[in-house]
Amino acid sequence: MNQNSVSPLPRARTSREIQPAALVLADGSVFEGEMLGASPIGGIAAGEVVFNTALSGYQEVITDPSYAGQIISFTYPHIGNYGVNPIDNESRGTFARGVVVRDLARRFSNHRAEEHLDGFLVRHGVAGIGGVDTRRLTRIIRQSGALPGAFGPTGGPGAIDEATLKHAAMAEPGTSGVDLVSEVSTPQPYTISGRDGAPDRLIVAYDFGIKSQILHHLSGLGTVEVVPSTTTASDVLARNPAGVFLSNGPGDPEMVPSGIAAVQQLIDAVPIFGICLGHQILALAVGGTVEKLPFGHHGSNHPVRDRTTGHVEITSQNHNFAVVGDSVADVADITHVNLNDGVCEGMALRDHRAFSVQHHPEASPGPHDSLYLFDRFDQLMSHTSTKGGN
Repeated sequence: MNQNSVSPLPRARTSREIQPAALVLADGSVFEGEMLGASPIGGIAAGEVVFNTALSGYQEVITDPSYAGQIISFTYPHIGNYGVNPIDNESRGTFARGVVVRDLARRFSNHRAEEHLDGFLVRHGVAGIGGVDTRRLTRIIRQSGALPGAFGPTGGPGAIDEATLKHAAMAEPGTSGVDLVSEVSTPQPYTISGRDGAPDRLIVAYDFGIKSQILHHLSGLGTVEVVPSTTTASDVLARNPAGVFLSNGPGDPEMVPSGIAAVQQLIDAVPIFGICLGHQILALAVGGTVEKLPFGHHGSNHPVRDRTTGHVEITSQNHNFAVVGDSVADVADITHVNLNDGVCEGMALRDHRAFSVQHHPEASPGPHDSLYLFDRFDQLMSHTSTKGGN
């Protein structure tokens, strides 16, 4: 559903409508709760279960296209207390398979709020389960890695038994080797006008699952033309861009071969900036490799060191795959490192005008520590322009 469409606001669920439910992981772990949000298609919501540690920003998380194929479990226990509003949506809709919470607020209070989170989930067709012991769930995922799971009602109309839910969980393929970008990328190009004071230049942004706040910041650097993930390098260069942006997105970067091939042709011709999946695609384009992390990085409190300045930043992150730093050591300088586990968080190609980061400098949700990266892209494009452009 288009986030700008107008629909009647559904009322919040009442105690008379509570329907018992269960979440079952592929390893057989069972979590009891109650159904929230929309009724799952076919009665069961299934996907790869990951946890997010952000203390706020649940709306931005739920509308982030990078969660396609996944069920989001929030570690913060109280979700929905400040409601939702159309402005904070990060995409044209929702792509997550489901939402898991400990406690969904019965009432919301915020001057910007227009809707209850439960009603938002109903309107966007996202199923949820509440009352879950998310602390236990998080500990299992941390120990075993991201696991497929499935949830649905276990009482009332359409009740499903736990054995059926476990079978559905075990049938889930996860996100490795699955093309999820095609589910979220725009089918047609569209243009975002540059904001007041922005330079008179064009930036082409590949939509692998791009977020609204990224477009907001890019539009401060020029007019942005957003193109589908399958757009060829020749089509991009025909637009004569000052720079090319590689967006975030869901799943396995190796399942985006057209994007990798395009970048291989673009790196000699135009400045490039990549974020998250775009960072991984840039690495693959120059011969690097990626790996799937056990449970990924999902949250707004990850410490990252910028090796070029020595500064430590608190960052927003959402990814299950990561670049193997050693695999790009011959062609790139590792510019950023995650201080929790040493994962490569950024790189700059030595012989090309291209750099990328794994974390989200647009800070939605999350801190603003890394916003300077958009300035670096601006400077790279400006420097290129003064040397004669493309």
